[in-house]
Amino acid sequence: MNLFSGFLALVMIFEGKLIIAAWLIVLAAFFDALDGFMARLTNGDSLFGIELDSLSDVVSFGAAPGFLIYAYAFGDSPNIVLPLIAALPVLCGAIRLARFNVEAKTEPSSYFRGLPIPAQAMMLVAFFLTFHPSPEYFDLFKHGVNSVVIPIIIILSLLMVSTVPFDKIPRFNREYMRKNRPVVFLFIFYGIAIITLQEIGLMIVFTIFIFRGVYVFTMRLWDDLMGEETQSAG
Repeated sequence: MNLFSGFLALVMIFEGKLIIAAWLIVLAAFFDALDGFMARLTNGDSLFGIELDSLSDVVSFGAAPGFLIYAYAFGDSPNIVLPLIAALPVLCGAIRLARFNVEAKTEPSSYFRGLPIPAQAMMLVAFFLTFHPSPEYFDLFKHGVNSVVIPIIIILSLLMVSTVPFDKIPRFNREYMRKNRPVVFLFIFYGIAIITLQEIGLMIVFTIFIFRGVYVFTMRLWDDLMGEETQSAG
């Protein structure tokens, strides 16, 4: 259903129905999250599932949002660089997923290393859904919406292939919830915000999600640097 929703999103973009396409990508993310939740709940993960999930994600969260942004912001421009920028979500996303598949088999972790490709897709979709009715917001920039969307795509793509840690969806069992209450409550807040605020909720939730990961990474890096300086001084 994730992959099917992604394919339908591509069809809708081709037909010029960008809003429907954007919500189909959100629907794909729902099926992706539901799949992961059920796998954790039943302890039913498998190597086949890992591969199929990643193949679906490349389409739904790499190709579809890249094509969506291309159709929304880049389609009328003759600049040959813009298709390359629109391709970054699928290119960096594929690298991110390949690395995830290898690590899932060899060194499972309690967090994601690099921005998950669905989170990247949700940020692009949230940006489109929030601002597409009012392009005049970007009139103060020389290149309009492209002045904002291009840096967003580049930053999100770099985060996917980075080693910045991001939270995984929590396991809703008694032991995990007892040890990780702040993360569980944060994800409950995420769900409520998305349901009640819709596209604005998506923007808020995934902005918090991304900044939290970058903040944790920065603090760990800072602590490591301070530790090295202390050892050198000693």
